Amino acid sequence: MVQITVGGAGQTVISTFETTPGDCATLLGMVQAAYDEFIRHQPGFLDAALHVNDARTRLAIYSRWAERADFHAMLRSEEMQRRHWGFANHCTRYEPVLYDVAVTFAPD
Repeated sequence: MVQITVGGAGQTVISTFETTPGDCATLLGMVQAAYDEFIRHQPGFLDAALHVNDARTRLAIYSRWAERADFHAMLRSEEMQRRHWGFANHCTRYEPVLYDVAVTFAPD
């Protein structure tokens, strides 16, 4: 389970894919396979959650890595480069952005 905390361990990455309803299921399957077969086994990977919007036009991934360098090393790997070429056939835009958690909220 993904735990979001201020000052917690790791580097937060929020990645978004823009797609079409017709490509959404295929892209989701490809991204899910990438996490299951490759990404989650990479050094520094902590956890992730994949999200799909109601219109099935966007995928968002919340992931955490021990260090920024771990995430960048995964992106530069030959395996991930190959997978990104496949993703590109099913999305119009992909944007990974690194964040620091500033504030969290919980119910009273």
